Amino acid sequence: MKKIDGTPKTIRELFTGVKYTIHYYQREYQWQTKQIEELIDDLTEEFLEFYSDQDERGKVLEYGHYFMGSIVLTADDNAIIDGQQRLTSLTLMLIYLYHQLEDEEERAEVLQLIYSKKAGSKTFNIHVPEMPERYDVMNALLQDEYMDVSKHSETIRNIYNRYADIKAVMNDTLPKAALDIFKDWLIDNVDFIRIVAQTEQDAHKIFVSMNDRGLSLTPTEMLKGYLLSKIENDSVRQKANDLWKKRILELKGLGKEEESDFIKNWIRSQYAETIRERKKNALPGDFDIIGTAFHKWVREHNTQMKLVKSKDFEDFVLKQFDKFSQIYLDLKKYSLTLTKGFEYVFYNADRNFTLQYQLILAAIDPSEIKEESDKKIKLVSCFLDLYFTRRIFNYKTVDYSSIVYNVFMLSKRIRRKPLPDLLEVCKQEITGMEFQLETIDEFRLNGWTIRYMLHILTRVTDYIETQSGIPSNFNNYINREIKNPYDIEHIICDHHDWFVAEYPEKETFDRHRNKFGGLLLLPMDKNRSLNDLIFDKKLPIYFGENLLAKSLNSDCYQNNPQFKRFCEAENLQFKPYTIFNKKALLERQELYEELAKKIWSINKLDEQLN
Repeated sequence: MKKIDGTPKTIRELFTGVKYTIHYYQREYQWQTKQIEELIDDLTEEFLEFYSDQDERGKVLEYGHYFMGSIVLTADDNAIIDGQQRLTSLTLMLIYLYHQLEDEEERAEVLQLIYSKKAGSKTFNIHVPEMPERYDVMNALLQDEYMDVSKHSETIRNIYNRYADIKAVMNDTLPKAALDIFKDWLIDNVDFIRIVAQTEQDAHKIFVSMNDRGLSLTPTEMLKGYLLSKIENDSVRQKANDLWKKRILELKGLGKEEESDFIKNWIRSQYAETIRERKKNALPGDFDIIGTAFHKWVREHNTQMKLVKSKDFEDFVLKQFDKFSQIYLDLKKYSLTLTKGFEYVFYNADRNFTLQYQLILAAIDPSEIKEESDKKIKLVSCFLDLYFTRRIFNYKTVDYSSIVYNVFMLSKRIRRKPLPDLLEVCKQEITGMEFQLETIDEFRLNGWTIRYMLHILTRVTDYIETQSGIPSNFNNYINREIKNPYDIEHIICDHHDWFVAEYPEKETFDRHRNKFGGLLLLPMDKNRSLNDLIFDKKLPIYFGENLLAKSLNSDCYQNNPQFKRFCEAENLQFKPYTIFNKKALLERQELYEELAKKIWSINKLDEQLN
């Protein structure tokens, strides 16, 4: 191998006047919401250690630096061998900042790190000529334009969706007033080591050497070594080792880092007492340290965890690890497959509420029987569905960074609670919320709610169908991977001139058209074919679809006794329409509100214990 060149570089230095490419065999951008949340959490926590709202702009020069690791490049064409995920994600963050900054000079400074022009041709900092759709999606984000990525490759879908994650998380993490200083800190105080190899072959050797050589132990392996070393009996130690290996293999089968995610959730849920406050100079708490070095935390807090004698360590592995890892595996199964009795775990996972695992595990007592643990899973997952949905209906964020503190504090409140006490805490939390369901009248489709509206409409549709004796079709309604996925349909088409008598102002028309009660689910192909049709032309097509759509047509009320009995029993004012005007829309909005109050009623908590 020829001599390699490794130099420290800031983001400004990495992205100024330099183009990177990606070779054909590693072109997919694969980061998911979790990785974006962790990146933003790490960066903002470091930034907020130094930031004060009293700081002058130049104070940022005295702030500390954050090390983002190394990237490995080839010398001949700047091909990224290691680092694509981070560099792409940081580019998306720069696009977000570009849109948020108000000063044109500040925006221009960021813009030159995102792309450059030569002979009138725009190229982004990661330039892959053989993948023109990558240019298209980056350009759409830069222009703040909608792009349908459903039929595109994994990379394009991930880029588009991760930008949406960045917008959501960043909007709730940093105060608007801090954005200018955060921008300065990000581009000049976040550092990489840029490693340049003379040949591609050398670059891959470096990559392998950095990641594989020496077989460095993971935190999971180091925790295992510590726990087993404290078990004195050889045969018991072997039994514990066999169980650990078997269960970790099962966890790894769920996906990358799942075994460490389980251990973090388990230890945090059962033992963590403190969490870092989001303010300058705040010290990391148990929650934070467990997230980065759980093996060290357990060693340093063994007394707190009542791990003193050999028997304590035996029970910790053979009983606690066994029980909690099996529950975690079950939770993951329920999160991927709609399972009777555990539907709420699936609903929460569908909306990416990853904190549910920690909160559910917190309620579990290691000594209780499976029947009681299962009831706790049902109860806590139902509580989270009620809690998060109330926040969504009131336009309150449910992103990881904004609710992690509340979820942690609640984890401590419900830790190992008996079922009656757990039920009481869950009820208190829901009834004590500032946000209830009376404000659904203001709920509408917009740039923020679009992430949740499909799920909410699916829940409403599935509810009235299953209550009317129709088998659940929830999986098809919510699945974005099927050939013709369901989309959100506006009952009122986007033609303000057709409704100007009722809506003289287009702004009012747009706001009403997007109201919750004016929306349905339809297969994508039908949704697009109906765009310019007036209501009476849509009615026959609605009748051939799901019950929520069908209920607009008078034919739905003929020969449909179970649906009619359901409406009467629940006092729901379903009715057909021949025209769908402002009055009809407001009636429909009231109907949807009543449905939501039934679907997300606090009484659902009691039902979980039956």
